[in-house]
Amino acid sequence: MTNTAKPLAVVTGASGGIGLELARRFADHGFDLLICAEDDGLVPAAEELRGRGAEVRAVQVDLATYDGVETLYGEVSATRRPVGAAALNAGVGQGGAFLDNDLADEARIIDLNITSTVHLAKRLLPGMVELDEGRVLITSSIAATMPGSFQAVYNASKSFLQSFAQALQEELKDTSVTITSLMPGPTETNFFHRAGMDDTRVGRQEKDSAARVAEEGFEALMRGREKLVAGSAKTKAQGIANRVLPDRLKAAAHRRTAEPENPGDHR
Repeated sequence: MTNTAKPLAVVTGASGGIGLELARRFADHGFDLLICAEDDGLVPAAEELRGRGAEVRAVQVDLATYDGVETLYGEVSATRRPVGAAALNAGVGQGGAFLDNDLADEARIIDLNITSTVHLAKRLLPGMVELDEGRVLITSSIAATMPGSFQAVYNASKSFLQSFAQALQEELKDTSVTITSLMPGPTETNFFHRAGMDDTRVGRQEKDSAARVAEEGFEALMRGREKLVAGSAKTKAQGIANRVLPDRLKAAAHRRTAEPENPGDHR
């Protein structure tokens, strides 16, 4: 990547959904891109983004592994360019009762949602702080604001990311580096299908547009906002309500939307 006149943005989980939409916003606003995902959808995503005028490097690795994150960071370093912005967006979920789910599936949520985000932030932030310039978007979720009955580990992972982002904001407040937490509600992506949640109320309900979520998230990032509940008026209202509702009531409400119609043996 040689066009150093443009800033460079790193986007993870960029093969589809919110990640691809964020990458499109960066491309349309004069960024070159280094994008990452584990699936083959990364290839057509990169071609489309090049068609928007961006120079694009695509890195297909599994960020749920230590080596995957190190490989991605090695590709970032190989550009010899400062990272102007990073959208740490890669994530995965798993629906169902905690006692019914395989440990490997729950552990992958932690490895991808939490560990890879911390790992990549640890690699990218020192360079940003050294230059006193940079923006980081962490895709949390409105799920961070409520106990996730029948999505127990996923919601907990997003609560971690929310706390992590806000802690970094305080630590970096005397620099020009900004950390923005993006908190979408249910969004029209492949997330719920991959999480095995097609037979839940939230899986079937109308969802927010990934393009709208990404547009609002990109604007919040560029403005240096600390956090944003993105999406429809319904999602934003839920975010406000969750500030005051007791956790017990939020856990019960989450169960009604996330409990499968055909649960396993444990109820």
